[in-house]
Amino acid sequence: MKKLLVIGKNWPEPQTTAAGYRMLQLLEIFQEDGYQVIFTCAGFKSAYSVDLRLLNIIEKEILLNDSSFDQYIKELRPDIVLYDRFMTEEQYSWRVKDNSPDTLHILDTEDLHFLRKAREVALKKGTDVDFYNDAAVREIAAIYRCDLNIIISKVEHGLLIDSFNIPEDKLVYIPFLYKNDKLKTSLLPKSFDERSNFVMIGNSLHQPNYDSILYLKNEIWPQIRNQLPDVEVHIYGAYQNQSIEQLHNVKQGFIIKGFAENSIETLQEYRLLLAPLRFGAGLKGKVFDALHAATPVAMSQIAAEGMFNAKQEFGFIENDVDAYVSKVISLYQNPEKWQELSDSSLSILENNYSYSAFAKALLFKIPNLTNFKNTSLSKEDFFIKMLNFHSNSRYKYLSKWIGLKNNSD
Repeated sequence: MKKLLVIGKNWPEPQTTAAGYRMLQLLEIFQEDGYQVIFTCAGFKSAYSVDLRLLNIIEKEILLNDSSFDQYIKELRPDIVLYDRFMTEEQYSWRVKDNSPDTLHILDTEDLHFLRKAREVALKKGTDVDFYNDAAVREIAAIYRCDLNIIISKVEHGLLIDSFNIPEDKLVYIPFLYKNDKLKTSLLPKSFDERSNFVMIGNSLHQPNYDSILYLKNEIWPQIRNQLPDVEVHIYGAYQNQSIEQLHNVKQGFIIKGFAENSIETLQEYRLLLAPLRFGAGLKGKVFDALHAATPVAMSQIAAEGMFNAKQEFGFIENDVDAYVSKVISLYQNPEKWQELSDSSLSILENNYSYSAFAKALLFKIPNLTNFKNTSLSKEDFFIKMLNFHSNSRYKYLSKWIGLKNNSD
């Protein structure tokens, strides 16, 4: 049986993060293609971590900067290693190459971390976005080192090609995936009159989400509440710490609700999802869930990025605060426009996020890469060899030094 080894940065939490939900979708694709999937991770499990064994996935705890992984990978000899984010590729790829040289290396970027960081820095400093930063040096190097890279956003796919000259055959675009036979809820979407209030949702440990909650509280919500004094906004998310909980204010209609066990069923109770994100990257799981719940979204440009084609809308896109507030109030009070948007959700999902289409695209790439590695033309070009030599050596000897230090303590 073909073997896929996944090295996770974290154990998947599909109820709390879009990254966890997406990871399970990717693993399902490989399982359906006949792979035995082994998920490894050096992190700790949380109360939200899914039990992968229930999905016929083998779980194995591994250690960071420890030679025990060398023997494990030598015995396992997986056909493919899938790295969850570039940091795990840095930490483990040299070990895989040393001990299982025929293994294919795939990186799931989740989102481009250097782009998210660049946007955060630009927001804080009030400058233009400069994505040629230190994080980009590391992440782009990892992308070059891998045989294939899974990219979640069309925007990021284009950025890698146009600004960093990544060969297109090293990339495959796989967004969130929609299966109409696997909806997260069996409920029919509620109508305009059956819904009330606004909702905001997202893991509060994720900095773009945390920033957007404060932005809503301080800049946007007072204006909305002033014009709609009887309407509330309910804030949901895992890991809401004291700094979030202290924002709870019944008089202001700003209600902290905590963790939503089923995000789609929760979103179906509300008339509009507020997503005024000011920085970030990748696709937004909250917007994808809102499509399932047929709940239109008031989005910033960042929140909407890569989610729709040019002719579609599912709410509106607006960055200016005053215009955002005006459009929120208008849509909240317009049943005809709201219903038109709500009714469009299914066609958007089917046209943009088809599980079968993107699963085929991913699986089509893999045998071609494997065949390429097994021919006389499979030697990496000089640039890639040079990159591998220098960067892998750096991580290799740093890891060995840390391992020796840990063993001597």
